Amino acid sequence: MCYKTCLIRRNMNILIKPIVTEKMTLHSERLNSYGFMVDKKANKLQIKKAVEDLYDVTVSSVNTMRYGGKRKMRYTRTGTVSGTTNSYKKAIITLIEGDSIDFYSNI
Repeated sequence: MCYKTCLIRRNMNILIKPIVTEKMTLHSERLNSYGFMVDKKANKLQIKKAVEDLYDVTVSSVNTMRYGGKRKMRYTRTGTVSGTTNSYKKAIITLIEGDSIDFYSNI
C-alpha cells in the first residue's frame, strides 16, 4: 500500500500541472499529444514513467523545452517595480493510437 502511495507522490513531484490551453487542446485532438509543466531537473525517462504510472497510458515520445524567466517592469506612482517571471520546463507527451488522457473527468 505504501509503495503505490509513494509512487504517486514521487510522480506528482515530477509532473507539476497539465497545460490546458486552446493550442494544447487542438494538439490533443489532432496529434494525440498533451502538455505538462514538469520539474526542471526531470529527464525524459522520468517524465515518461510518471505519465504512464499516473494515467495508465503508453507514451510513444517525449519532447521537452526549457523557458527562462522574462524581465518585467511596471511603472507605479512611487517609481518603477522590476522583477522576473518564473522559469519552467515544459514537456509535450505523445501517446500511442487509442490512448487518451481526460483532464476533466474529476470535475
